[in-house]
Amino acid sequence: MRVKIIPGIAFATLAVTISSCTLAQESATKPAPTTPRSITIDDYFQIRDVAQPELSPDGQWVAYAVRTRMLKEDKNEQRLWMVSTHGGDAIPLTAEGSSSSHPRWSPDGKYLAFLSARNGGKNQVWLLDRRGGEAQKLTEVAQGINDFEWSPDSTRLVLILQDPKPEDAEAAKDKDKDKPAAKPKTPPPFVIDRLQFKQDTVGYLDRRRDHLYVFDVASKKTTQLTSGDFDDTEPAWSPDGKSLAFSSNRSSDPDRNYNSDIWVVPADNSDKGAHLIQVTTNPGSDRAPAWSPDGKWIAYVTETDVKAMIYATHHLAISPSAGGEAKVLTLAFDRSVRRPRFSADGRAIYFIADDDGTQNLCRIAVTGGDVSRPIGGSLNVGTYSLGKDGAIAAQIGSLDRPDEIFFLAASQKEPARLTKTNDALFAQLRLAPIDYVHFKSKDGTSVSGYLYKSVDYTPGKKVPTILNPHGGPVGQYSASFYHLAQLFAANGYAVLLPNPRGSSGYGQKFCEAIFADWGNKDFQDDMAMVDYAVAQGIADPDKLGVGGWSYGGMSTDFIIAQTARFKGAISGASIALLPSGFGHDQYQKDYFSELGYPWENRATWEKISPFYRVKNITTPTLFMGGDIDWNVPIIGSEQMYQALKSLGRTAELVVYPGEYHGFTIPSHLKDRLERNLAWYAHYVKGDSTPARPPEPAPIAAPAAKPAD
Repeated sequence: MRVKIIPGIAFATLAVTISSCTLAQESATKPAPTTPRSITIDDYFQIRDVAQPELSPDGQWVAYAVRTRMLKEDKNEQRLWMVSTHGGDAIPLTAEGSSSSHPRWSPDGKYLAFLSARNGGKNQVWLLDRRGGEAQKLTEVAQGINDFEWSPDSTRLVLILQDPKPEDAEAAKDKDKDKPAAKPKTPPPFVIDRLQFKQDTVGYLDRRRDHLYVFDVASKKTTQLTSGDFDDTEPAWSPDGKSLAFSSNRSSDPDRNYNSDIWVVPADNSDKGAHLIQVTTNPGSDRAPAWSPDGKWIAYVTETDVKAMIYATHHLAISPSAGGEAKVLTLAFDRSVRRPRFSADGRAIYFIADDDGTQNLCRIAVTGGDVSRPIGGSLNVGTYSLGKDGAIAAQIGSLDRPDEIFFLAASQKEPARLTKTNDALFAQLRLAPIDYVHFKSKDGTSVSGYLYKSVDYTPGKKVPTILNPHGGPVGQYSASFYHLAQLFAANGYAVLLPNPRGSSGYGQKFCEAIFADWGNKDFQDDMAMVDYAVAQGIADPDKLGVGGWSYGGMSTDFIIAQTARFKGAISGASIALLPSGFGHDQYQKDYFSELGYPWENRATWEKISPFYRVKNITTPTLFMGGDIDWNVPIIGSEQMYQALKSLGRTAELVVYPGEYHGFTIPSHLKDRLERNLAWYAHYVKGDSTPARPPEPAPIAAPAAKPAD
């Protein structure tokens, strides 16, 4: 559906003019089938991902993004929509075929700005005028824009730009002279002199860094504010518009430590960062700055325990904006926080926190004290936007429904759902029952996790069961919709999603328990959930499967190297020979901090490498990953596959071309789901069906346009 915004028609009038033009998937008027059906693989591509809510300054609208996985075209598309805070149909703001993201209202309410890369170009800022008209491209930056934020007076933007490549500058010159684009040249060699020289989705790193620029909307003049061999991110305008706070690791060698700090730079600074104020001095990571309404304080996320590195709790802190003594507000809370924002009156700070298998929106007074939960319970708050009157627009998901946009007025106790993006689909589906369960591990530690019973489960009947360890290791299974678990449950499995030691949401001691000791206590906790499901009469002990992605794939390797209980395993994006990751993946800083150097601390590296126990593995295992993944490179899967095949064991390797750590290509996502079901059906259930699905049909190329 294409919707043209009619010039001269305000957004409010537009809501009436095209109120019938709602998302196809948002129509709640279609009659639902009388008998709900089980979820399928194809349903994954019918689910729309709703995210990025932004509350308008007048509190009347919420702009947001909706992503669609387009299997037929084998691509993804993200459009911007808005919905009234009083309810009603959602209104499309951007047309089909032009992916857009990062909606931001101008503080005066006249414009909605967003990022979009159109016609094969780089990401630029585009503007929609509330008075009507088509979106207009505002910026023309050769290297593209990573992020932006409006100034309080709506006259400027702060842009995050990476230093341009020489070819970016040349392309800009040619465009100014109306020259045709030069033919692509053979790429030059990568010249590397940094300690951190790789990053997933980027590849090899050079010395080009991210810096802050101020863009004047009227004159379209861009002024560089910061510079140097540092990355400057997360800019936040001061309330008076005179300064910008940002986070940056400006130590002598940022690649060697986690020491990012909060800095402040004048917004009219024209000497590229010569007049910076260092707000924080904590040797750990300080990031995500947010100003108080009076401009005197900056709230931010801090990690005070440097030695605990990734396992440290991310606390909420405040510091004077001119620098001075910091105060950590959430030490007693002991839960990791993110996205701090001051309340409009400056007396409290909002933030999102992982807690006991949930992700809630929390609030604490600037003086400290107890943490309250404006949006709490068994749900998952993805992100949120605060209004001037205390209202909140939030992205919220639950175990039985993907994320939607909710609105909580200052006078309300419970948020009201505004969008119905996936209602028509979910009205057709019969989902599996889910329990959040607690059990004891081998050493008596209390552990929790989500247990999905099969869709057709009946008490007393044991069913095939799949253990699905999560990635990270720091992270948690939260109270959010999980298609993969529901898909397994629809195919007759119980599914176990444990939050073992190493998980966030249970305090730093619980998280730090696996420091330099992977595959030990977390293995015990994972197996304890299997034992719990068996003891409850749910899991069939003779039909167990295991599989996960990233650290979940590593956990799978640890598990099958220590037990033969599982009939089938799927290890995705894993590494089992840890020394082979050294110098090949992106984790050099984590390795040094947690494990030490492999030539000095060989015993530790070998202890946490299940590759050295490969002779113990008898479980038929499917390994898979992306060929350009620099997070956990495919070499890990290749090595395990090669080792098992050399030993004559049952193994298969599937490598997906053009995929990073997180897959994005719809046909690959579908193929991966089909292989999951086929592998487990054959080896866990013992079905006679093949262990691999039929070869997928190629995606047809678009038909050629006829010549003029």
